[in-house]
Amino acid sequence: MGASVGAGVGIGVEEKEPAQRVPAAGLELRLFGPIEITRGGVAQALPASRKVRALFAYLALAPHAFTRTHLCELLWDGPSDPRGELRWCLSKIRGIVDEPARRRVVTQGDSISFDLTGCAIDAHEIACAMQGGIEKLDIERLRKLRGLFSGDLLEGLEIEAHPRFDGWLLAQRRRFRAHQTAILERLVAGGCGDEIFAYLEEWLSLASLDRRVHETLLDALARSGRMREGEEHLAAAARLFEAEGMDAAPLHDVWRRARAQASNSSAVLSSTPVLQLDASETPAIEPRRASIAVMPFVDRTTPVPLPGGPADGLVHDVITRLAKLRSLFVIAQGTVFALRDRSLAPEEIGRMLNVDYVASGFLQRQRNRLTISVELAETRGARIVWAEVFNLKVDDTFLVLEDIGNRIVASIAHEIETIERNRAMLRPPNSLDAWEALHRGLWHMYRFNRSDNDHAQHFFETAVRLDPTFARAYAGLSFTHFQKAFQGWAQRTPEIERALAAAGQSLMVDDRDPAAHLAMGRALWLNGRHGESMMELEKSVELSPNFALGHYTLAFVRSQTGDPREAIRAADQSRRLSPFDPLLFGMMGARAMALVRLGRFDEAAEWAIRAAARPNAHAHIHAIAAYSLALAGRLDDAQSYLGTIRRTLPGYAVQDFLGAMQFEASGAALFHEAAKRLK
Repeated sequence: MGASVGAGVGIGVEEKEPAQRVPAAGLELRLFGPIEITRGGVAQALPASRKVRALFAYLALAPHAFTRTHLCELLWDGPSDPRGELRWCLSKIRGIVDEPARRRVVTQGDSISFDLTGCAIDAHEIACAMQGGIEKLDIERLRKLRGLFSGDLLEGLEIEAHPRFDGWLLAQRRRFRAHQTAILERLVAGGCGDEIFAYLEEWLSLASLDRRVHETLLDALARSGRMREGEEHLAAAARLFEAEGMDAAPLHDVWRRARAQASNSSAVLSSTPVLQLDASETPAIEPRRASIAVMPFVDRTTPVPLPGGPADGLVHDVITRLAKLRSLFVIAQGTVFALRDRSLAPEEIGRMLNVDYVASGFLQRQRNRLTISVELAETRGARIVWAEVFNLKVDDTFLVLEDIGNRIVASIAHEIETIERNRAMLRPPNSLDAWEALHRGLWHMYRFNRSDNDHAQHFFETAVRLDPTFARAYAGLSFTHFQKAFQGWAQRTPEIERALAAAGQSLMVDDRDPAAHLAMGRALWLNGRHGESMMELEKSVELSPNFALGHYTLAFVRSQTGDPREAIRAADQSRRLSPFDPLLFGMMGARAMALVRLGRFDEAAEWAIRAAARPNAHAHIHAIAAYSLALAGRLDDAQSYLGTIRRTLPGYAVQDFLGAMQFEASGAALFHEAAKRLK
């Protein structure tokens, strides 16, 4: 999105599978460079009218139909009969693309779309391949995609005095430039010999302020023994960075390391003196974390956006709340706001800042309605991984912005964790760094079975061995010991002690991390120290109001020994913040237990059924469903859930359930009563 009008129009996250190259008799559209249309290998004559070609390109790139009003506003601003001109343009397009057996310009009522069946379109092929994930593309496929970039997208198609179309065109060009950059970066990583220098030259021409391309080029020049070229490039790059107010020191560090490595490996001989590094001069390698830049949102409410308005306030809030989660490296708001006026796309700025993810969006208020559109892009893959549009009626702007800010933060954190977790699963176990080992552990942890819990423990131990300052890894390790005690997979007392010890290590490393306080609160609850447990859990959500697992664990504890109404509120808040959380079954289960204590058995049964239907719901969750249903008088359904438990745990009884939980006396009595009804 970013600063461009209409950035969300065009090839988006809903793209279908890429079209295969069609036979010679098919229709082929080339949108890179000047538009070309061929049928059966024969070039078709295009109308001289720029608006006809612009309309054709807009429809060809669109993933959906548009209204005539929208198209008229896009390309006509002043003619007395814009719909008449639209009809004339459509007739010209039909004359080029329609066939006797197929009408490609489809009109249904007021809507117009383009039937792309059987067409080969270079832009679609690139966008669909990239949306599937660049890591899935082999080198040969990447080389073919690179060859499709035969010029700028829709070259020469700018239309003066039509800002909506030009804004859309600018956004599409930026998007595809990001795709091209990502393809070139991947080709450099997988290439060999002199071919990588051709890729690097293209990459550099597209992203001259991308620190990574300069670092990669310097490293390649050193490995090839081209030291003089490296020195010259370093000097030129440093001047460029300094002129833009950017720090060139990392480039100097990379060059020094690259020269030293080339010299020490005796890979090259060079007459250029090589600077030797001793241990004290070698820059320390910072522990890796996923990084994100949240770019200033565009405020479309006024023709000239004013700094300090609602859009800026929302972004300030999102940046602050993401930073409080402590799970990501978040670029400071001063930096991203300083870059706002450079007319760079979010993806370009993301590469300039060397971050993994970029969030961007816009805000628009019309009368009493507020529209906020947000997207999260993976910088290196140039891929949109999450997008959402919030369209709400506004009574109190600040309350609405706070709620939307909460949802944006929780969604971004969840999406990034999911991506990093899945990516870590594709890496060989012996090649993981601490960050990847953490996420490999999380993947196993969320399976909630004994074997996967053991695997999770191994990967968390690997993470803290590789990075003893990694608070989240200690918190994860604490949870694996919690699970062993809670699920009865090992002797309870030693596992409680291990859960407490790992949580203590997490707090010692970073007592501002909400996950560290969550781990300690959970372990203290397991140890029966409920007052201390509540203090730690409340501290976790105080540090980060968007920490969904903190709210969930508060709901879990309160559902048994605290105020059940507060437990329901906390469970609902955790689900609002993380509606697709791997622990969603626990959030629903906690709500069900609180409802049981309130005597609302029918409601409890419905929530417990929903909890048990979630993936990886364990035996205690199914027990909540069985006992809630029994209290609601639905004994046949209750017996079914109990039977599910006993197929894997034949001796499971109410004592196992209450031994894992810590209900106050009246709550425990209700579950004993439920168990009696099931005998």
